[in-house]
Amino acid sequence: MQQEWPEGEYADPDAARERYDADMRASRAAVRTLFRVEMPVAHVGLVIVIIATVFVGAVWSPGAGATVAGVFAGLFAVALGVALLVGGRGRDAVRAAYKFTFGWADWI
Repeated sequence: MQQEWPEGEYADPDAARERYDADMRASRAAVRTLFRVEMPVAHVGLVIVIIATVFVGAVWSPGAGATVAGVFAGLFAVALGVALLVGGRGRDAVRAAYKFTFGWADWI
């Protein structure tokens, strides 16, 4: 079977694989940079959730405030479980789950 290469019939498959791998590394690095979260940002997210929980509990009902808190607690528990399954240990797993749960504050 003759394989068609964009560079022509004398293309080097190893060079093409190297270019592909380099492009994938650059793409993944860009995504990691986009979703990188620092701890102070996660702390701001936690403060926003606490304020929203108190506000919802005061305006509507304590049950609604507990629901907001419960949703974020559940999200944290799921993120912690995933972090532990992926191989995170102890503090690193808790830190990863915390950043995942509350790190969205950077986008506000």
